[in-house]
Amino acid sequence: MTPPIRAQLDCVIARVSEALIGKQDRIRLALTALLAGGHVLLEDIPGVGKTTLATALAHTLGLQAHRLQFTSDLLPADLIGASIYQPATSSFRFQPGPIFAQVLLADEINRASPKAQSALLEAMEEQQVSVDGTTHPLPHPFFVIATQNPMEQHGVYPLPESQLDRFLFRLSLGYPDRRAESQMLTQGNTRLMAQGLKPCLSVEQVLHLRAQVNLVHTSPAVINHLLDLLAASRQHGIFVHGLSPRAGLGWLNAARAWALLHGRAHVEPEDLRQLAPHISGHRLSFADPILAQSHVSPAHWLLERIAPAESVA
Repeated sequence: MTPPIRAQLDCVIARVSEALIGKQDRIRLALTALLAGGHVLLEDIPGVGKTTLATALAHTLGLQAHRLQFTSDLLPADLIGASIYQPATSSFRFQPGPIFAQVLLADEINRASPKAQSALLEAMEEQQVSVDGTTHPLPHPFFVIATQNPMEQHGVYPLPESQLDRFLFRLSLGYPDRRAESQMLTQGNTRLMAQGLKPCLSVEQVLHLRAQVNLVHTSPAVINHLLDLLAASRQHGIFVHGLSPRAGLGWLNAARAWALLHGRAHVEPEDLRQLAPHISGHRLSFADPILAQSHVSPAHWLLERIAPAESVA
């Protein structure tokens, strides 16, 4: 990887860290998802910085961002937009909704009804929406950061498996450590700081970095290691459903982007293994109720049974 690319990525991480303090690992993962063409589901309690992450990332990358608060009465048209009648011309004109942004923060997505949630499916998969039989392309890049409240909280609807599978990663920010929280208290309003961040990159540079991800080398050993992990998720009957082909493609793209962020032009098997918890946590659930109640995670179960492949350049 050329030095300018590494410098650009380091600039993004450092600048977002000015607003989201002490969470560089989560910033790297969110940036990895964006470069890989995926989307991120943030599951956490309110107030830990989910909106700050989305805002800071969008400003640092020079991308247009919209935030939409999902509520129980939200309609698909409130997200996608609608055709509005124009009396002067006796015709309908499409008025785009907030989904027409390069970064969409879907805040508390599981507070909306399944009908409203489903409005995101076509957009997240095909980067387009269809209204009254007409297809409207979305901006490039198109990146969704959705926040989800814990299921034990009131007024939430579970996301269907078809929608969960469209999120590349599920992440949790968690509480800051004492040092980071002390800095936050001293620094003041981190959300205002996120809105004032200067861009490190332009839209054209972001799209160029996405293209560079596709050039990261993946050896046959890496592909075979990924196939072993996918097969293990499907064949043992341990999980209700195995990982889908979409998950496998996303996993490989994420590993390419992860390698790029770490200054390498090739994927190593360890890249796949490091990303496993974030890829599988929202896609896999144990069929055995005893395992489901244990402290064993689906990713840990997979990695324990599939030995690491040899590192290859």
